[in-house]
Amino acid sequence: MLKSRGEKSIMLLINTELKPFRAKAFKPGSIDFVTLDSSEMKGKWSVFFFYPADFTYVCPTELEDLADNYEEFQSLGVEIYAVSTDSHFCHKAWYDSSETIKKINYTMVSDNTFEISRNFHVLREDEGRAERGTFIVDPDGVIKAMEITCEGVGRDAASLLRKVKAAQYIREYPDVVCPAKWEE
Repeated sequence: MLKSRGEKSIMLLINTELKPFRAKAFKPGSIDFVTLDSSEMKGKWSVFFFYPADFTYVCPTELEDLADNYEEFQSLGVEIYAVSTDSHFCHKAWYDSSETIKKINYTMVSDNTFEISRNFHVLREDEGRAERGTFIVDPDGVIKAMEITCEGVGRDAASLLRKVKAAQYIREYPDVVCPAKWEE
């Protein structure tokens, strides 16, 4: 385990299996809230996109960027799960009140029990919020890529798409690698 200045430990999660969880979520277009179960994710690619909080400044720019690229993720067989420690009610209220967030078609997961953030080692225990963490999970439920950035640094969906494509490529061709700046 590595220690940071804040005494937080960071465990390497690459090639580890997704830990089981159940959570309430808001899925745009659904009549009611949905229950997300990690066991239902087997057999498809998933991206877990943790962000600190609803109704903030950087988070909506990231979620909008994902929304703008969601069709391409879907064409690759990838489902996006935006996760924060806000409630599913808060996610819906944000969706209903923000033109930016209304662009979202992917699932917004409530981790108000902190279980998922702890599973992925991104929970700020002292604040009850998640770090900006992105995790690519393969159809076997194994984490293949991860990125964690500080709160003020937003992420880029195009970069994430490239990483997903690379992970899918090396899964299909296990004896091949994808060097820096690899493009399909």
